[in-house]
Amino acid sequence: MTELFGLRRPELDMPWYAFALCAATPSVRMHAGFFTLSGVADLSAADAADTLVVPNRPDPDVPPSAAALNAVRRAAARGARLVSLCTGAATLAAAGVLDGRPAATHWRWADAFALRYPAVRWQPDVLYVDDGDVLTAAGSAAALDLGLHLIRRDHGADVANAVSRRLVFAAHRDGGQRQFVRVPVPATPDTGLAPVLDWARERLDQPLTIVDLATRAAVSQATLHRWFRAQLGTTPLSWLTAERTALACRLIERGEPSLDRVAQLSGLGTGANLRAQLRRATGLSPAAYRKRFGPAVPGPRAAPTAPASPGTPTAAATAGGR
Repeated sequence: MTELFGLRRPELDMPWYAFALCAATPSVRMHAGFFTLSGVADLSAADAADTLVVPNRPDPDVPPSAAALNAVRRAAARGARLVSLCTGAATLAAAGVLDGRPAATHWRWADAFALRYPAVRWQPDVLYVDDGDVLTAAGSAAALDLGLHLIRRDHGADVANAVSRRLVFAAHRDGGQRQFVRVPVPATPDTGLAPVLDWARERLDQPLTIVDLATRAAVSQATLHRWFRAQLGTTPLSWLTAERTALACRLIERGEPSLDRVAQLSGLGTGANLRAQLRRATGLSPAAYRKRFGPAVPGPRAAPTAPASPGTPTAAATAGGR
């Protein structure tokens, strides 16, 4: 989260998040003592944050401190957005804010947490869960996926894509994608897929087929499927649909007024397919998505107010979930 929310981003030319690391103690021993975070803020930073991020815990079997749990409860009570990464979901669960809600965590701890916190609707197979004001990620890589998802919610797809490019990271993986715990890592990274992806992204409005992608990559369809499964964890058709849906979202965010035009430019074809794919990916209809993420409609001139501070919105991460 520090990489996503804590770095200055002058290339975006816009106010970024005011980010702080905080904990109940001034230093936190992390990852079996490999390093220690020191000089972190106290938990008053958590009380001031619009978004409170609880990272993975140094030892998931050790209960969270009462101070950390109380900070989470206070944040929930005042309506802050709560985010957990990996085993940090146990902190949210121990605070009681996940009761009756869906949540993701690392597959290695899913069974143990299900026994320890039976009131939580654990989703052991997904990368992350967005339940509105509470979001949970499954592991370290999924934390980046969720972080980019948050930036996309806050600032739109173009900004999220710009941040992902700086990270050299995939711009979008849907939260419902499986964790793929049994997929082995290839012995030699296969870079043959990247040019095909770039080529397809430039032609999303055209009637691309799996045969077209395989022909462009100069491989068989079976090999193409194997590459997609190994490198992206999905099928060529699912990837193509996700890319087209993401493009449709960007077009709506930029103010394209005609949904039929959005469907045509994104390659989704019809307004009906656009509605189906957008609802599947975001849970929103095109109209609801436009209302939430589209350009602001100028309203009546309001009385002057104090300027927002350069760092808003604010975000705080409790170090080690303590």
